[in-house]
Amino acid sequence: MNHPKPCSQPPLLAISMTNQNSQSGESKPIRKLVDLIDPTANLFLNGSQSQADDAIKSGNVEQLRRVNGQYALLQSAGTLLRMARTIARPMRYYSADFADKSFLVVAERIDEISDFLVKQGWDSTFDSAQTRMVPAHYLCEIDLDKSSDIAPRYERFLNPVRNRLPADLDLIGKTYIGQLTQALDRWLDVLPADEPIGVMFSGGIDSGSVLLLLHHLLSERSDSLERLRAFTLSIGGEGDDRRQAIDFLDSLNLASFVEEVDVPLAQVDYRKAIAAVEDYKPLDIQSATAGYAICEAIRQRYPDWRWLVDGDGGDENLKDYPIEDNPGLTIDHVLGHTLLYQEGWGIDAVKHSKTYSGGQSRGHVRTWAPGRLLGFSGFSPYALPNMIDIAEGIPFAELTQRSPEKLYALKGEVVRRGIKQITGFDMPVYPKRRFQRGAVSSKTFEQIFPATASDYRNEFDRLQA
Repeated sequence: MNHPKPCSQPPLLAISMTNQNSQSGESKPIRKLVDLIDPTANLFLNGSQSQADDAIKSGNVEQLRRVNGQYALLQSAGTLLRMARTIARPMRYYSADFADKSFLVVAERIDEISDFLVKQGWDSTFDSAQTRMVPAHYLCEIDLDKSSDIAPRYERFLNPVRNRLPADLDLIGKTYIGQLTQALDRWLDVLPADEPIGVMFSGGIDSGSVLLLLHHLLSERSDSLERLRAFTLSIGGEGDDRRQAIDFLDSLNLASFVEEVDVPLAQVDYRKAIAAVEDYKPLDIQSATAGYAICEAIRQRYPDWRWLVDGDGGDENLKDYPIEDNPGLTIDHVLGHTLLYQEGWGIDAVKHSKTYSGGQSRGHVRTWAPGRLLGFSGFSPYALPNMIDIAEGIPFAELTQRSPEKLYALKGEVVRRGIKQITGFDMPVYPKRRFQRGAVSSKTFEQIFPATASDYRNEFDRLQA
């Protein structure tokens, strides 16, 4: 596959093991674990990497649930491998058998697995469809014994209690945004005190709430507000987000924080996004194309910028997607299926992809990969397990009477009330618009992106050839 390379390659750790046959005394070779996961890309808001490693090594899902952050973890105990991740960081594995050796390769990306196998003399056709994504919010256990098939065992570590909050919008807003505030506050503790912070900002509900909370927290800390920047994408000088972002901040006397990132149309290429995301779903690729464009432009403008934060996950948490855009999906599906937007239909469902996982567990790579490949450390606080846990406790059916229109309006009401109580800002709320749609005109959108889903898939297949 032709693909962009990350700014720094993760370390490689190979662990070789044997299994002693108790009756014959002979050693039986088992799969060699090759760990290509970069631990420095993990973000912990409580504790350390070593404490997180201890949690997963224990195999105790309650202990793992207490790890707060966005991460991909793996530890081996004898011939047993344990892996776990949150939505905001991908992790996949692949089993490869050579004539004289066997590997289980764990990596963030498909191309990292392929590159490793090529270096080992792999002479067979590598099939990316045989890689397996660890589903978010599960402890995944695999026996490394060579004689057994790869048959992962799963146990959930995130088990939200649904509908546990009262139908009080002020209380829900304060609880939900209060948790977001706590996450951002702990993130600021992790960041170097003198480094700038970029918010991927459209003036929408999610990015707007993140920006206002960071402004509030930096002010409370008596920290420099000059650290804070609201990056807004415009492609070819077009798009509604640029005006929305300015209107949003103008209404709060914060217009000085916005920085428009205008990307020439000629520099926008959906093929870069397919190579970065290693996927082909149209909506995700469209979003990733816009994300890659703004990250590339920020990198060109600021060679040393590191920290970016976004509002991804807010739509999934509060179920703010047009149901009519998904054939066969109903309001009852959305309200009745736990974590539908975050995880898809479930790991045992026919619709679940073992290669990609489901829901935002699959789609979040659209945000993670472009930033990571261009050298940024990204943070998506709405996608944290603690935020998802609170969101699932909202009594959606009671608050909306199963009306799609009331459901779409709910997110703005919850977030607006929470922001007002915590920061004092009267946050403006605008109609939902997808990131990729807000950066361009409708005419330019049609010029940038293919017309059919098969076009994306064909390009994906071509890049793998």
